[in-house]
Amino acid sequence: MRILLIRLREIGDVVFTTPAIRAMRQHFPHAHLSYMVESLGAPVVAHNPHLDEVIVLERTRGIRGWLKDFELIRRLRSAHYDLVVDFHSGPRSSLIAWLSGAPERVGYDVAGRGWMYTKRVPRPRQIRARHAVENQWDLLNAIGISTLDPTYSPTEMLVDRDAATAVNERLSAIGVRKDDELIVIHVSAGNPFRRWPPDSFALLITMLLRRRPRRRVIVVAGPSDRDAAARVMGESIDRIEMADRNRVASAEFTLDELRALMDRAALYIGGDSGPMHIASTTTVPIVGLYGPTLPVRSQPWRAPQWPSEAAELEGLPCRPCDQRVCEPGDFRCLTRLTPEQVIQAAERALVRAATITGSRSH
Repeated sequence: MRILLIRLREIGDVVFTTPAIRAMRQHFPHAHLSYMVESLGAPVVAHNPHLDEVIVLERTRGIRGWLKDFELIRRLRSAHYDLVVDFHSGPRSSLIAWLSGAPERVGYDVAGRGWMYTKRVPRPRQIRARHAVENQWDLLNAIGISTLDPTYSPTEMLVDRDAATAVNERLSAIGVRKDDELIVIHVSAGNPFRRWPPDSFALLITMLLRRRPRRRVIVVAGPSDRDAAARVMGESIDRIEMADRNRVASAEFTLDELRALMDRAALYIGGDSGPMHIASTTTVPIVGLYGPTLPVRSQPWRAPQWPSEAAELEGLPCRPCDQRVCEPGDFRCLTRLTPEQVIQAAERALVRAATITGSRSH
């Protein structure tokens, strides 16, 4: 049996399908399991042990894009897939699923393209207080696979050995020791609705460093947000005493390297974006900054003993939102979230992590 799974676009969405990948392998142990993904999210599944093949789909516009898709369709049809599960169900992915020639195609019943699937699963348009992993697992329910608890089916991303070596060398070069309490802070986000103000990050870093002398902070951001990282670094340096300025650094990491970095980190802090979901594939304590989104929809999907704290403003009538227009106009769901609230969540996560470490040592 040959099975094709499709999930295009965002990194976090790809991470949220990894429990389903494992479930598919368990349900179809002898199947040839392929996964189609765009290049942005490809590192998440590149080393997944449950997959036989990863097909990377480039985002190419115009005639060149159509020609590449035509070649892809020819490749898929010649592979003779028996089943396609389209976790994305967007215009491009649904067309690929339909043209693949697979006799069984599972996707969401989206207006205008639901007919391309042989099994259609309802997907309500309203924002629901339900985790994205469960939403995507609805497609597996349609073929008889029950949704599993995150304790037994967490998100996963395997470490690339070369990336781990590169991360260790880079940390050593900037003076980070293995016994340092390394805190990774991600300061960028894909859209303005999920960006915590740079001065709030800078104050948070100052407060974190003041509390323990063995703490080191690494500020990370995506390639398109170098300015955000530079601003946070600049404001942090201005607030920190001269002797402590070597305890904070900024660096760029690939997704593979970011995943490896989590194995060295004592804590991760960041908004509801791809890097937080990469962190959630590990056991690192996490503090998520939730603005327009709800923790119940995108919090780490992993065993509950691993510390995860949500920093959020509750009670706002405009939250959650569709992230197209900020009704109040001031992005208050994040701008009113204080560094004090975040550091309290951080200390709670670290205390819980220390409790787990202590219980293991006895």
